[in-house]
Amino acid sequence: MVREMTKTHEELLQEAINVYLSSLKYLDNFVSEPATKYGLSFEQYLILHTIADREHVSLMDIASERKVTRSAISRQIKVLLQHNYIYQKPAESDRRRLYLHLTKSGQQVENKVYELTSARFDEWINHYGEEKVRQVLDFIKDFAQTEMKNFNSSKQTNQS
Repeated sequence: MVREMTKTHEELLQEAINVYLSSLKYLDNFVSEPATKYGLSFEQYLILHTIADREHVSLMDIASERKVTRSAISRQIKVLLQHNYIYQKPAESDRRRLYLHLTKSGQQVENKVYELTSARFDEWINHYGEEKVRQVLDFIKDFAQTEMKNFNSSKQTNQS
């Protein structure tokens, strides 16, 4: 069965594609740009920020909180280790458990990227207003939550 889209829906689809191509891809670059100055992706910076915020955090803690695999975080951690931004230290109570810590240069980079990111976000709030920023964030959260639920439902249905 072939369903035809109404003219309005076709126009909205085309507009959504244009917004994605011209804006959403730019948004990702805009957000991640401060981290790239230090050889990091935004995801890697977020891990660095998590380590800066917490005294005892492990690779498994981060993977669990982000709902991703251990290997996905491990790849990110490897880059942070190569840049000498973090180091791992065994827990006193369980030597098998490795806690992540910032090096001095890791602390400096985390501070600088945090300042740059915060300044950019403050510009958004000053330009668009707090209410509009909240509306956009609420829409994105709602959209992601609904679509992920739909995605997971259809994925389970297809596997059955």
